[in-house]
Amino acid sequence: MRRGIHSQPRSLQEVVEAEKKVALCRRYAEEKKARDVVILEVKGMTDLADYFLISSGLTERHVKTISEHIEKEMKARGILPYSVEGMEQGRWVIIDYEDVVVHIFLERLREFYDLESLWYEARRVRLENRKGVLEV
Repeated sequence: MRRGIHSQPRSLQEVVEAEKKVALCRRYAEEKKARDVVILEVKGMTDLADYFLISSGLTERHVKTISEHIEKEMKARGILPYSVEGMEQGRWVIIDYEDVVVHIFLERLREFYDLESLWYEARRVRLENRKGVLEV
């Protein structure tokens, strides 16, 4: 059972850590050529996370490669996921870092589920020129 991680007020340090995590996940996704990487700030809209990172891969193997790379690099920094779903199939992988949830889709499934439209009220975080506020 998932606990409501944001039911208590969060410290500035916890907020900064979430920002660093999502920036790292973005970097690692882009290193493996993830397509159309989008970061949605869902803080205050859900107890699930502060940020969703949504991206696409061209094939099941590509989705797995992106996912495995993110998980491996985050683990190297001592950041372990709360859970990982869908890795075996490689069609829609969800890596849950509690305050950051990473969604990596096959392109056609991303279009079908359209999480960006579902969370249309969420602010899109732009990291311009890899030197944005959230960049580590």
